[in-house]
Order: sequence, then structure tokens, then C-alpha cells
Amino acid sequence: MGKIHFIGGEKGGVGKSLVSRVLAQYFIDHEQPFVGFDTDKSHGSLLRFYAGFASPIVVDRYESLDRVMEAATEMPERRVLVDLAAQTHQSLAQWMADSALFDLSEELGVELTYWHVMDSGQDSVDLLRKLLEQFGGKLNLVVVLNEVRSDNFNLLEKSGEKAKAEALGARFISIGRLQESAMQKIDGQGTSFWAALNPVEKNANSLGLLERQRVKVWLKKAYAEIQKLAA
Repeated sequence: MGKIHFIGGEKGGVGKSLVSRVLAQYFIDHEQPFVGFDTDKSHGSLLRFYAGFASPIVVDRYESLDRVMEAATEMPERRVLVDLAAQTHQSLAQWMADSALFDLSEELGVELTYWHVMDSGQDSVDLLRKLLEQFGGKLNLVVVLNEVRSDNFNLLEKSGEKAKAEALGARFISIGRLQESAMQKIDGQGTSFWAALNPVEKNANSLGLLERQRVKVWLKKAYAEIQKLAA
């Protein structure tokens, strides 16, 4: 069965690209073949940090998005990872609707998973509500609670959207906040997490001994969350 993972959330700054990078590294470390597609024309994280695995697509061009499904059917054993830039959801949804993608994926045996990345703010709760109204029950939904700003998701709990999502089969995972200076150094190197942890030579952006240890601990916890889903 082919598997397509859409990493979205619509709102900028919630950590969609970070989750894409973590999932890419997870596939590599667990020897699961994958191919990545990046929809961000200017700051594509998969293209920057995992260039050997990713290529660009244009989300408002159907012939470009078609490559996602084609990749899943050409090599079913290979995961397909799509990093969605902010403000691309409607174009994606229209492509899905015009292509009858849910029917086609069932016919072809392709599993669709949408990873909704959200922070603790009200905007993310509102976007989850809209996502459930549009896609609820139609595809696998993973809600990623990214603790980039806060680990207090009371607004989500009180809104009733979490219970509604769970009733529709959604699963929830959490990604903890990595020490800011360590993340800045990794981003400054423009390399994968593995390369940042195993530098060929040290420079100003190289992680220190304990920074490397904290990144390893952080990745281990993130992997444990992903493994709950049997991704």
C-alpha cells in the first residue's frame, strides 16, 4: 500500500516544516524509503535540509500536484512526504475534490494521512475546526501539538474540537520544544539532523557536546510519538 503524508496546518510559524524534517529523519533512521515534495517556493525546508530526497512542486498547478499520487503508485513501498507551505490548503483541497482523490486512493490502495500541525493559539484551533468540517472522517488525520510556543493547549481542550476530532478517528501526538540555540545552530548549518549531530568538521554553528545530547533526547521523544502511529 502506498502512503502519502501531507504536512499542513495553513497558519505560518506553527512548525509544519519542522515536523516534515523530523518525519524525514525518522524515515531515514528507520530505513523506510521515502520521497519528499516541497511546496514552499522561497523557503523550502525539505529542499534545503534533505535535498537528496526532495523536489519542488507547485501547489496551484494540478500537473505538478499529480506527481504526488504518481510517486505513491509507482513505488508503493516508498512513503511520500509533502511539506505544505502556509496558505496552500485551499489549492490542495480543490485538487483533491476535482480529482476525486479519496475515491481514487481507495481504488489504488493508497493511504492518505494529513498531519495538522498546530500551536496553542486560538487561530490553530479555528483552523482545526475548518479542517474537520472539510476532511473529517475522509482521510487519516494526525494532529501534531507543537510546543514551540507553549505546552498549554487549554484552548483546544475547552473548544471541544479535540473531542470532535477524536470521534472522527483523529490521533494526537506532541512535539516538544528544542533548545532555541541548538535549533538555530542546526538551521544555520542547513543540514539534516543527522549531519548536525555528526559534523565532518567543527565550525561556529557546530553543536556542543551537551547540545548534541539534548538534540538526541528531543529526537528520541519525537520518534516515540511517531511510533505510536505506526507511520
